[in-house]
Amino acid sequence: MDYAYLITPFLTWLVVGPIKFLINSARQRRWAFNLVGNGGFPSNHSSVVTAMATLIALREGIGHPAFGVAVTLAFIVMIDANSLRQHVGRQAAAINRLAVGVPGHRTLRERMGHTLVEICGGIVTGMGMGFLVYQVFGH
Repeated sequence: MDYAYLITPFLTWLVVGPIKFLINSARQRRWAFNLVGNGGFPSNHSSVVTAMATLIALREGIGHPAFGVAVTLAFIVMIDANSLRQHVGRQAAAINRLAVGVPGHRTLRERMGHTLVEICGGIVTGMGMGFLVYQVFGH
């Protein structure tokens, strides 16, 4: 039974998460537990969808309909990470500024989206993971 398509997103997520944590910790010069989650370099979401698209391209070919679906999904995820979630982060920052001193207000997370560099890092990492899975699990 071939589990490559099932293992790829989980393996990519498990590899990219610690990489992101270590990079963020090095940038902050302290353990960056507060930055775990959305945002940061490389983009987990971009890595996962790119790894799947890469694996499909290598195994099935770029002419296969599944590759078209994977690329479409990847574009949607990356556009969402770069635009929509950054806007959500800006709104959270504005709400946090307005709510200073308001009893019961829990500070909203402001770091939500990804920059183009973080997304490109996710793309490169995802391509590497897709190629790695392809090499390990064969054709």
